[in-house]
Amino acid sequence: MELPGDFIRYMEGFMGESLWTELRNGLTEEAPVSIRMNPFKAQDMTVDEGTPVPWCPQGCYLPSRPVFTSDPLFHAGAYYVQEASSMFLDAVLRQFVKEPVIMLDLCAAPGGKSTVARTVLPQGSLLVSNEPIRKRAQILVENIQKFGHADVMVTNNYTHDYVSSGLQFDVILADVPCSGEGMFRKDAEAIGEWSRQNVEKCWRLQREIVTDIWNCLRPGGLLIYSTCTFNALEDEENVRFIRDELGAEVLPVTVDPSWNITGSLVKDFPEPVYRFLPGRTRGEGLFMALLRKEGGAVNTGKRKNKEKDRKEKKQKVELPAEWLLQAEDYDLVQQGAKVLAIPRKWKSFYDQAAKILQVMHAGITIGEIKGKDLIPDQSLALSIERHPQAFPTVELTVDEALSYLRKETLPGMTDSPKGYTLVTCQGLPLGFLKNLGNRTNNLYPQEWRIKSSHITAPCQIIHRNK
Repeated sequence: MELPGDFIRYMEGFMGESLWTELRNGLTEEAPVSIRMNPFKAQDMTVDEGTPVPWCPQGCYLPSRPVFTSDPLFHAGAYYVQEASSMFLDAVLRQFVKEPVIMLDLCAAPGGKSTVARTVLPQGSLLVSNEPIRKRAQILVENIQKFGHADVMVTNNYTHDYVSSGLQFDVILADVPCSGEGMFRKDAEAIGEWSRQNVEKCWRLQREIVTDIWNCLRPGGLLIYSTCTFNALEDEENVRFIRDELGAEVLPVTVDPSWNITGSLVKDFPEPVYRFLPGRTRGEGLFMALLRKEGGAVNTGKRKNKEKDRKEKKQKVELPAEWLLQAEDYDLVQQGAKVLAIPRKWKSFYDQAAKILQVMHAGITIGEIKGKDLIPDQSLALSIERHPQAFPTVELTVDEALSYLRKETLPGMTDSPKGYTLVTCQGLPLGFLKNLGNRTNNLYPQEWRIKSSHITAPCQIIHRNK
């Protein structure tokens, strides 16, 4: 790995020779591989040959990198492939968020930290995952739907849209765009794109983003600031700016010394911050700090929706019986031909958001209206709130599941009941097919399909406990 000369000179002066040598050696090592189990889908599953990520109960290091695309349970949302350092968000939220909150993940794609947050947030919380770049937002929607939790909304907006919306949040995660120094080991392009000018551009942009979104954080609310870079301008100096200019308290997070997390490297800034350095910690580069906005305690989540906010227009469609476990807890909303089931407890929030923001996903997409039919959606297939008896099911072998995920026609499926059938692998839903009697239609989303025609050996990383 050939690092930029300016980067080497800066880091050696910033970190000191000993720590810089440790980091530089770490950057030459092979990056560890880790996954995080989805506790809503894989409660009774075990990772083969895995070792725990110490700061995240669902995290697990793998001995090598398998072909995840060849594992149907990866597509079913049983686990998420995520580098271990980013899972530190689990420890932060677990320690500081004890009551239901409304949380915003401001720069959320592809969805790793959002699914960490939705795992940890108390029941009754709402997570809003935002991504300003449309193409990345579509990937975010896919990963959120695979995760399967209904109390999530995905938006495709910039910070100024949120300011205009008037929405307020108890917790905001600002995983801001950065110079990407922490990605050098995994992404050669990050090395080629690095420059001192880009670092300068990044720290200024980061302050603009945080300053704008600060107005959307409730007094007493929590801001989690994070980057995947090492330098002080984007890390400690920006935390100092938030503390001094915006009015915030930097909060300490309890960590185990064995995790080898590095604190502040700026001598006149001894605040608690958390830097993950390859070579010291088993993961990629990450910097994270937790701050509390001045003016009271974080919300307890005991808001009451006004009755007028809950009055609905007459619904054009009705939710088919037993499609959801608790159908009475949802309101139906139509977006064009799509029918959404929005949890009633945050329907008024959704209404306010939809006036200003580009909402790409919310709650559960039940289906799409075509003529007199309501075609069940992939979101419903993967939702943990779908009623288990809502549809007949067909269990597929791993090979059959991979064929289904390539959106191929499955032979022998016409013996299943006519109509819509849920296909599963190891008991976990993958999606729908429709049996027309003489043939079946594969309803797996075209944009999600496995595009490689090359037949790879099936991969099974996790198995059900016996």
